[in-house]
Amino acid sequence: MPEIDIQIAVEEGDWPSEETLQPLAERVLGAAARYLHDKQGQPFQKTPSELSLVFTDDASIREINAEWRNLDKPTNVLSFPAFPLQPGKMPGPMLGDIVIAKETVEREAVELEKPFEAHLTHLMVHGFLHLFGYDHMNISEAEIMEGLETRILAVLGLSDPYAGQDPV
Repeated sequence: MPEIDIQIAVEEGDWPSEETLQPLAERVLGAAARYLHDKQGQPFQKTPSELSLVFTDDASIREINAEWRNLDKPTNVLSFPAFPLQPGKMPGPMLGDIVIAKETVEREAVELEKPFEAHLTHLMVHGFLHLFGYDHMNISEAEIMEGLETRILAVLGLSDPYAGQDPV
């Protein structure tokens, strides 16, 4: 069974405490790792993989987005894989970083008429899949990634976040 050491940091924004976010992250990302391992045959090393999960605000993620993606606007989640990884290949000991912005997650949850925690869970899974080399830059990639997200979220008891939408 894959093990993941999740380091959490609340850097900016009105987030719950790290002690509150840690069990949620462990449940969500643990389920995602188990799904990739059990259902997708994703190999994992014998020692735990590590990742950092940073909770911030729109101003901070906007700066990061501008610096790394040349997009001067806030976004919901950014992922920074520690190493390039093709889907289905063995990850290294450090998976990378996931950064999530509070205001954008809140705004999108309201727009989608979903509970905040459900949308946050989706974005954690989305960011996690990026660390494993999954992407959505074209329709075929998006179909694969969105399918994985949907199945992982179903394991967590959440509905398909893409129901009624074409792959992005």
